Amino acid sequence: MDATPLLSVENLAVRFPGARNWFGRVTSEVHAVNNVDLVVLPGESLGIVGESGCGKSTLVQAVIGLVAPTSGRVVVEGHDFAATSGRQKTQIRQKMQIVFQDPQSSLDPRLPVWRLITEPLHIRGGMSAAALRTRARELAVSVGLRSEHLDRLAHEFSGGQRQRIAIARALSTDPELLILDEPTSALDVSVQAQIINLLLKLQRELGLSYLFISHDVSLVRHFCDRVAVMYLGQIVETGPSSAVFDHPAHPYTQTLLASVPSLQNSLQEIDASLTGELPNNRRLPTGCYYRERCLVSSAGCEKLQDLATVASIGHDVKTPNEAGISDHMVRCHVGVTAALRLEHLA
Repeated sequence: MDATPLLSVENLAVRFPGARNWFGRVTSEVHAVNNVDLVVLPGESLGIVGESGCGKSTLVQAVIGLVAPTSGRVVVEGHDFAATSGRQKTQIRQKMQIVFQDPQSSLDPRLPVWRLITEPLHIRGGMSAAALRTRARELAVSVGLRSEHLDRLAHEFSGGQRQRIAIARALSTDPELLILDEPTSALDVSVQAQIINLLLKLQRELGLSYLFISHDVSLVRHFCDRVAVMYLGQIVETGPSSAVFDHPAHPYTQTLLASVPSLQNSLQEIDASLTGELPNNRRLPTGCYYRERCLVSSAGCEKLQDLATVASIGHDVKTPNEAGISDHMVRCHVGVTAALRLEHLA
């Protein structure tokens, strides 16, 4: 796998106006994404997991340009996406395509399937109707649709078939990166498996990279090479899927995984594993964002402001940084579990 990043997200932040005064001035802001750093390598799948409302969808919308970032950069193959314009920006856009959560609302109900699939090519121009139909037929077959159905409308298909149409449309510009915003959450379990197997097949055949957003932890573990855990707009832990899921170091990752129902956990254990709601993102907590819900928080957690990335068991953990790593790892809210793994930092 090429070590040169296909996509780099650098210190990305997204804030929205929360309230305005009588003069129209913004008096409070919604902090949707807070200083996120991510890297996607060619041919790999990076999964982002977290609770509803943690900023996953806003993050990927900022990456692809549907939402303007407040600060930070999105770099695609060495090019700053926001700083480019004209033809170069169009070329960068074609390298990234998005598949939305709900295929019904993401497809124009007035257009036949062949037009839906080739809509990006139609907008770009330069192709005849016959060439567009030929391209639509090729893409439809590649995602498991019948070519004789190209003249039907979207409402005539099942949810899984509509998602295949959306995937075919995303592939029409020959992208290198597909952003998948919970593409299976609106589908039945059996259909979810079909879509996941299709995505894996396309990745092998086309060398695609995926940025995969999901709240299904087990699905991310199966599908993704690496995973990033998101909490209140921040990435708190990232690394290979097996390392993060088998040896979670951050307390939020531990409680998130403990909240997944399993035959080993009783309902009482599941209910007690992750308590309370996400804090109000109009006024972020002081110190560690997770301290108000953390089971091992201490009085010092609210005073720790600076954040540093600490390597642990082959992956990165977002932890408050005060003094030296060893002293800090014993004292702070991550200390109960991470202090036992100091040997891995040597």
